[in-house]
Amino acid sequence: MWGDIAIAFLLAFITSFVLTPHMIKIARKIGAVDVPKDERRMHDKPMPKFGGPAIIIGFLISVLYLIITSSVEGSINIFGPENYALKLSGFFLGILTLSIFCYFDDIKGIHPLVKLTGQVLAAIIVILFGIRIEDLNIPFLDGNIMLNNIVSIGITLFWIVGVTNAINLIDGLDGLSSGIAIISCVSLLIIFALNSSPLIAIIIITALAGAISGFLPFNFNPAKTFIGDIGSNFIGFALAIVSILGIAKTATAFVVVLPIIVLGLPIFDTLSAIIRRIVKGKSLKAVLQADKGHLHHKLIAKGFTQKEAVLFLYGICVVCGMFAVILFESDIWKALSFALMVVAVVCIGYKEFFKLKEGEKGMYKCLACGYIYDPEIGDPDSGIAPGTKFEDIPEDWVCPLCGVGKDMFEKV
Repeated sequence: MWGDIAIAFLLAFITSFVLTPHMIKIARKIGAVDVPKDERRMHDKPMPKFGGPAIIIGFLISVLYLIITSSVEGSINIFGPENYALKLSGFFLGILTLSIFCYFDDIKGIHPLVKLTGQVLAAIIVILFGIRIEDLNIPFLDGNIMLNNIVSIGITLFWIVGVTNAINLIDGLDGLSSGIAIISCVSLLIIFALNSSPLIAIIIITALAGAISGFLPFNFNPAKTFIGDIGSNFIGFALAIVSILGIAKTATAFVVVLPIIVLGLPIFDTLSAIIRRIVKGKSLKAVLQADKGHLHHKLIAKGFTQKEAVLFLYGICVVCGMFAVILFESDIWKALSFALMVVAVVCIGYKEFFKLKEGEKGMYKCLACGYIYDPEIGDPDSGIAPGTKFEDIPEDWVCPLCGVGKDMFEKV
């Protein structure tokens, strides 16, 4: 199994890493470029947003290679009782369907309802090909709850579309959705390995982690390219599907909630966005209206840089993943004690941390020598009194260390 994991990761990583620069060139040719045209955008220059195909191709090459070689050696039987041949066909067809809708969204932009239609259609295809949540194991209750066909289809559809949108909506900063997806993949891989999940699920989750990891160096701040709607929707879609395949037929009571915990950050952010938009807009239509109320927007407003905000949210995702792993391997009390320890540490340090970030607001750095202008201190030697904002400094003011003008300063 570990050999398959290594091959799946490396093959997907190398393919995605090699293809991403080509996708940057293609993006410019076909017009898949994100132009900053409103205050929600965190970048100030046009950015190619066609990284998704590199991830998908790397993922598919890795998965197909491992399925073929594993079938030849007999470790996977895709025509066995679970009928993985049919399920994988539905999965791949769902990816193709979703990618077609998202391609047009990346190129020209489409109405949110049209994109939602594509997500629902892709989910229905997967369900028709046999990938479904058929029963639930509820914590503290004995036995499985078998679901009838209508309930099973409804829950599966809601899960797939929900997770797809959760990853798509949190894609707001350089490397944010990609990094969160990698952390989620690693957490699920550990759970799958401990749970003796089907090898096919382990290969898929590993290949997904490898493909995203190959793209991340080009997407982390400062980004050279964005993942685009094709990429973010594919990642959410794949995570939703593999979590169903990985926890199927398990007898562990808590496992039904583990994927929800692992994906807790994007799910929470999505639910918050839905509630917030409905309350503000006083209509269900308001759910489709983008805003600046996401977690990453709030961190930026607090004074975090893009990189700091992304790393902070990575940390939350790691905690969610660790909580899920501990809950699975040990018991709820150990998991809760871990969570309480983390909360206690955060409570001790968060006030000073945020106070520090608040103090950094309004600071500007000289690009020539690194001098930091702090409005709380000012520049008394040049007659700039403490409390003077950088914008209010006379235009003829120069850096006290190297003598360059205001135009050579950037906001910290």
